[in-house]
Amino acid sequence: MKFKSTRRQVVGGLAATLAVPAVITTRAYSANPTIKVGHVSPRTGPLAGFAEADDFVLKGIQDALAAGIDNNGKTYAVEIISKDSQSNPNRAAEVAVDLMLGEEVDIIVAASTPDTTNPVADQAEINEVPCITTDCPWQPYFFGRNGDPATGFQYTYHFFWGLEDVIANFLSLWDHPDVSKSIGGLFPNDADGNAWGHPELGFPKPLAEAGFTLTDPGRYQPLNDDFSNYIAAFKEAECEIVTGNMIPPDFATFWAQAAQQDFHPKIVTIGKALLFPSVIESLGDRGDGLTSEIWWTPSHPFSSSLTGESAMDLANGYTAENGRPWTQPIGFKHALFEVVRDVIARSADLEDPMAILDAIRTTDLSTIVGDVNWANGPIANVTKTPLVAGQWQKQDNGFELVVTTNSQAPQISLGGELQLLN
Repeated sequence: MKFKSTRRQVVGGLAATLAVPAVITTRAYSANPTIKVGHVSPRTGPLAGFAEADDFVLKGIQDALAAGIDNNGKTYAVEIISKDSQSNPNRAAEVAVDLMLGEEVDIIVAASTPDTTNPVADQAEINEVPCITTDCPWQPYFFGRNGDPATGFQYTYHFFWGLEDVIANFLSLWDHPDVSKSIGGLFPNDADGNAWGHPELGFPKPLAEAGFTLTDPGRYQPLNDDFSNYIAAFKEAECEIVTGNMIPPDFATFWAQAAQQDFHPKIVTIGKALLFPSVIESLGDRGDGLTSEIWWTPSHPFSSSLTGESAMDLANGYTAENGRPWTQPIGFKHALFEVVRDVIARSADLEDPMAILDAIRTTDLSTIVGDVNWANGPIANVTKTPLVAGQWQKQDNGFELVVTTNSQAPQISLGGELQLLN
């Protein structure tokens, strides 16, 4: 819609070196002014499960915004340009730069782990483009970008839960009389793993304060093919719980080798890898009873400010259209654009990035994943959404993700009780 000298100065040859994006557009009327929104997501690579529902969500957003967005007496069309990060932080930065410099988007959004959110947000901060991100615990997002709590960031804002929430949920999940407090930790050498395993900001300190003993053999490189040393350390320490944060291929390797090496913990609670039905189904019977954090389910008591759909409506719509089980990122991908629509509608001057930023900062919106309000965040540029935890349990019609602890978000209903692994 507009041009900024800070971005235009370097458009020259940079944008031409990058691949042409997959474009999904939403336009009201050709005569109306247009707001351009960039979207970065890992559609391919090991994080592709996070983007499985992108086409469905973006089509729903396109339909919902087909008539445009009213702002100060004008109707603005919206064009969404979506690019694949390929699950690679460097690629995420590249496509973000192309969206900002080549496409000259007015707002950029991104989701799905710090491998996507952080490089996109960093480039938005450099190029002075309003940015909203989600699907990443706030500590890897904020501190992983060397954020200073005293000053925060100017152009980049994030909504999701934090490590304090996942730790509290996991501790509640593990409070079982037949399970010892000996835990094995699996933390990769990436932004998530280094945050989760950080001695002060991550899991070690609160686990020790709660009386748990953590065996952490150290960081492994993502796409590791041998977890024998980790399994041996866990067996020696008689760990009955295993936790960590892994990509799906790494967990599949670990879990297969654990069986081969006769390691049988009573509870396995892994962030990231165990979020998706496709991963659990690929494990067969060995997927039954695995546990994870739960960001969003069809039973969450929230509705979309954009379409009026309930969480159940949105999840069922995905299954009806694609014939696949719902996935947790569906709600947060949809909520990103709820916030975008709200910001565009409230901005005092859509020609001015600072006015867009003012609208982001003053957001107070009930979304399909809960309230988004940056005035209530734990730290500058961050606001939190509710989190629970639970277990994949095999039912007659396949695996179901059951909420088994809601101590941190009692407004979200329990679905059953934790069952120990055989």
